Amino acid sequence: MTSTIGLVIFILAGIFIYQSIKVVPQQHAWVVERLGKYHQTLTPGLTILMPFIDKVAYKHVLKEIPLDIASQVCITRDNTQLQVDGILYFQVTDAMRASYGSSNYIIAISQLAQTSLRSVIGKLELDKTFEERDIINAQVVQAIDEAALNWGVKVLRYEIKDLTPPKEILHAMQQQITAEREKRALIAASEGRRQEQINIATGEREAFIARSEGEKQAVINKAAGESASITAVAEATAGAIERIAAAIRQPGGEQAVQLKVAEKAVEAYSRVAADATTTLIVPSNMTEVSALIASAMKMVNMTKS
Repeated sequence: MTSTIGLVIFILAGIFIYQSIKVVPQQHAWVVERLGKYHQTLTPGLTILMPFIDKVAYKHVLKEIPLDIASQVCITRDNTQLQVDGILYFQVTDAMRASYGSSNYIIAISQLAQTSLRSVIGKLELDKTFEERDIINAQVVQAIDEAALNWGVKVLRYEIKDLTPPKEILHAMQQQITAEREKRALIAASEGRRQEQINIATGEREAFIARSEGEKQAVINKAAGESASITAVAEATAGAIERIAAAIRQPGGEQAVQLKVAEKAVEAYSRVAADATTTLIVPSNMTEVSALIASAMKMVNMTKS
C-alpha cells in the first residue's frame, strides 16, 4: 500500500515538473494562456509555469519563412490573361498578435498576396508587366504589409517566379521580336553600306588630291628645271661671247675672225655644191664674197665697241 502511494506521488511529481518547466528553443516564441486568457510570451530559454493553470497555447517560429503563392490568372489593363505565380517571404514579429489577430495568418497572407497581385497587374499593360517586375513586387509587399501588421507578421519581400501569357500572345511576341531583329539587321547592313560608300568617296577624293598635288609639284619642278637650264645655257653663251670678244681684242684677233668667217663661207658653198638636187648659182663677181666677209667683220667690230 505504501509503495503504491509512493509511486502515485512520484508520477504526480513527474507530471508537475513536466508541466512546470519549459525550455523555449532559439528563434521561437511561445504564447502562454492562464485559465484560458493570454498571460505572457515565452522567449528562448528555461521558464517555469504553474501546472494545470498555465498552458502553452501557441508556438511560433521567428525565422524568415518562404511561402509559395499558388499560380493564378491575372488580367492586364489591355485585357490580356497572364498566368502568374510567386513566392512570399515573411517573418513573425509579434507572437501574441500572430496567435489572436487571425485564425490562420498564413492563409490570410497567401490570399491577400493573390488579390494584391491581381490588382497591381490590372493597372499595367502586358509589355509593362515584363519590364516592371520590381515595381510589381514592391507594390504587392506594400499592400500585404499594411494588413499583416495586425497579424503580428512582417512581409519582407515578394518575388514573381513566372509570368506566362497565352500561346497566341507568346507567338505574337516571338514574331515581334523576330521582326525587330530583322529590322535591326537591315539597319545595320544599310549603315555598313553607307559607311562603305563614304569611305570609298573619301579615299577617291584623297587620292585625287594627292595626284593633283603630285602633278602640280611635277609641273613646278619641270618649270624650275627648264628655268635653270635656260639660265645655264644663257650664262654659258654669255661666257662664250665674252671669251670670244676678249680673244678678238687680242693682237691678230680680227684676222683670225676673218679667216674663220671665210672658212665657214667656203664650207657652206661646199655643202650646197655637194647636194645633187640643189642648183648652185655662183656669183659672177667674187668680190661679193669678200664683201660678205667684210660685213661680218663690221658686225664683230660693233660688238667689240
